[in-house]
Amino acid sequence: MKLESILLPGVDPKRPLVIAGPCSAETEEQVMNTAHQLAADGIKIMRAGIWKPRTKPGGFEGVGSEGLGWLKKVKQETGMYVSTEVATQKHVYEALKYGVDMLWIGARTTANPFAVQEIAEALQGVDIPVLVKNPVNPDLELWIGALERLSNVGLTRLGAIHRGFSSYDKKIYRNLPQWHIPIELKRRYPDLPIICDPSHIGGKRDLILPLSQQAMDLNFEGLIIETHCNPDEAWSDASQQVTPTRLKEILSALIIRDVKQTTEDLSELRQQIDELDNQLLELLAKRMRVSCEIGTFKKEHNLTIVQTNRYDEILHTRIAQAEEMGMNPEFMRVVLEAIHEESVRQQVDIMNNKV
Repeated sequence: MKLESILLPGVDPKRPLVIAGPCSAETEEQVMNTAHQLAADGIKIMRAGIWKPRTKPGGFEGVGSEGLGWLKKVKQETGMYVSTEVATQKHVYEALKYGVDMLWIGARTTANPFAVQEIAEALQGVDIPVLVKNPVNPDLELWIGALERLSNVGLTRLGAIHRGFSSYDKKIYRNLPQWHIPIELKRRYPDLPIICDPSHIGGKRDLILPLSQQAMDLNFEGLIIETHCNPDEAWSDASQQVTPTRLKEILSALIIRDVKQTTEDLSELRQQIDELDNQLLELLAKRMRVSCEIGTFKKEHNLTIVQTNRYDEILHTRIAQAEEMGMNPEFMRVVLEAIHEESVRQQVDIMNNKV
């Protein structure tokens, strides 16, 4: 992908790029009140949802194109740039007609390649920043695919928004961060700016500051934070929105680390990491050789590959040991499941005479 800067004229190039505003544009008064407070605090880009894709019908689904007129008024009165989410070609045409400066594609839309392709074609030849939220499910290739569809029609001012991933189980977060996924996206596309959406990851306003700090520590380029003049009375996602005053406090509390500082002093420690990684690989290879011997034994004695009781015992024992050593039990579960999956694969090959 050919990528160019998403920065708009007059926006401070220093991290973080901040996009703030209400989850939904509700009334003209609410939009203008929020905008004037944000502008007074130096925020340059306002966000507001015009069309809201709700999980079930009957909820507030946005005011529609009427709200675009309010965003136009925001630009005229405050000089701020304005941004909104689009999910269809019609949304794109309407937003562009009202002079919206930045667009983003939501998580549900990103998961639909047909919808993304239509949006891409509607944006062909348009020179504004377009951001793509990660899909609802943790599918990096689907996320990249959406970006590539936009790139393929000639768009270059592209960015990604990390808003976390849905989980069936109830967790501390509304959407699990799974930071390794945006990190891998950045590894593949170093020039792609990634904006963190701590509002949707946390689902609670108290989590916005720690999540924002994590994003800055991971060298994300910016933040998109839902900000409302009266969040407790918001028509959507009230619990994850903050006041402009609280937003100012959050941004002031952030520690922005120097990404250009030399890392020469880390060379010795990094060498130790390299050596330990080599030892890990050697141990894993040795473990797989033993696993293959077990696979051969199972084949000779007509045993099934998966011994559920044994696997369950390994999981519980190793996870408990890892926790005692200060490691996250969920991390160890993922590691053990990956090792087990590879062991099973190799034993299946043995059973089917592929080795």
